[in-house]
Amino acid sequence: MPASTASFRLLAAALTFLAGLALGLPALRLEGHYLALATFALVIAIPQLLKHDALEDWTGGVAGLYVTRPEVPGWLPLDADRWIYHIALAVAVIAFVATHNLLSGRIGRALAAIRDNPLAAEAMGIDLHVYKCLTFGISALLTGLAGGVSALAIEFVAPESFPVYLSVFLLVGLVVGGVGTVPGAVLGAAFIVLAPNLATQVSTAATGVVFGVFVVVFMYALPAGSWGLITRGWRSLGRWAGRGDANPPTLLPVPAGKPARRRRSGLRRGDHG
Repeated sequence: MPASTASFRLLAAALTFLAGLALGLPALRLEGHYLALATFALVIAIPQLLKHDALEDWTGGVAGLYVTRPEVPGWLPLDADRWIYHIALAVAVIAFVATHNLLSGRIGRALAAIRDNPLAAEAMGIDLHVYKCLTFGISALLTGLAGGVSALAIEFVAPESFPVYLSVFLLVGLVVGGVGTVPGAVLGAAFIVLAPNLATQVSTAATGVVFGVFVVVFMYALPAGSWGLITRGWRSLGRWAGRGDANPPTLLPVPAGKPARRRRSGLRRGDHG
């Protein structure tokens, strides 16, 4: 990846991180449905603000901005499309690994505690304000990275490139894949990319209806998401594999003239030593 392209992507990630922190501050007092409505209002309002004349030199206004694709290094036997694909794949892998490590560490445990019981988390010394702002910032950073790669792929970006239904699609992918899981996000992304194509093959006249049926079936059959089904199946397989009796019954020594009794290995109630 050329140095200029990488620097622009890092700059986009840094700016969106700061924007997420700034937008997270007013939302600290909101919870539940109120927080969801506030973020939904931002989705509607910000594209309209980016069209304002005062920001037209930066955003291109209604006309948007054309983006030049980075040139393929001469030592790589790739065309432009495959080069963009490899850039997107690298960004996705880095984001996946970083997010997984983040959620597996101290920050992830703190976020899980805040999600389950904010009062108990605060009583344990977790600063709710700091972690909520950090969550807004990290989510905005990942969104900025994805938006930068999308602009490179389609060579154009405008406020209308990110409509409200895109947010709905992302929410659907989150629910279908599995809320709160990093692999579930990958499965959800595959769903929102492949499901509309499958719906078109089923019926070109009622694509939206078929897609809606897919979503309803997934939400009804898999309330924990696709990744929840996979993990539950894996645990069931482990329990089924562990049913084998590794300790066969043994004969207890008994006095002559009495029938032998079988007992399982291991201590029973009343056994000592």
